[in-house]
Amino acid sequence: MKSPSRRPMAVLSTFGVTQLHRQNPYMVAWWSAVFPGFGHLLLNQYLRGTLLTLSEVIINTLAHINEAMIYSFCGQFEQAKSVLEPRWAFGYLLTYLIAIWDSYRSSLNQNKLFHLASMENEPIPSLRLFSAEIQYVEQRRPLTAIAFSFLFPGTGQLYNHRFGLAFYAIFWWWVYASLSHAYEALMYLLIGQLSKANQVLHPHWLLFMPSVMGGSVYHSYLTTLEHNKLFALEQRQHLTGRYRSSEVRLLDGAGAGS
Repeated sequence: MKSPSRRPMAVLSTFGVTQLHRQNPYMVAWWSAVFPGFGHLLLNQYLRGTLLTLSEVIINTLAHINEAMIYSFCGQFEQAKSVLEPRWAFGYLLTYLIAIWDSYRSSLNQNKLFHLASMENEPIPSLRLFSAEIQYVEQRRPLTAIAFSFLFPGTGQLYNHRFGLAFYAIFWWWVYASLSHAYEALMYLLIGQLSKANQVLHPHWLLFMPSVMGGSVYHSYLTTLEHNKLFALEQRQHLTGRYRSSEVRLLDGAGAGS
């Protein structure tokens, strides 16, 4: 009886596909710097990524980090200093730096685990039936994931069957859009009332939105690419196992038999 693999490449659960894949540690650290927690989400560490994103929103709001950034961008440094809340700002800074370091460290370790899992070549599950959901590995279009995430962050994750993360992102996008009045401002902008658009905007909540949209787009794009690679690997494992004893040989690129 074959012993179970110590390092499976991927598992299927109710919430989607969780897998090991090679990561660029600097890109992971960058997304943690853009929005703490995003780097961990790229690493499929969804629980700690979710908690870090919640921590970012809560502590940023209590410390007035976004307001201080806006005043600094406008050259109003005295206003920026006065609006900051030191009791929360120092804790925010420590959490921010640790999130970047931990995501970078975790990406290096996951790259090693991915290499070992590739050598073990444990069979990848292609389909799992659950009482509340059906999960499977399939090929998808990266550009579709990008388009969905750009139009409404979270829907790209829904396209990739990451349901928990998708509805979490959709919920928070509604929060950001509602509290920042972004859609009302867009409506005023489209009808030419620029001053009205500026008046209704809430800068604190608006400043979260570019990072969230960019992170959602990149995450859905990367997830689609990795799911496609996983699909190809599962198919190769299946065909290799099924036709291992076959005398048929595929032709190489030059048309010569192997």
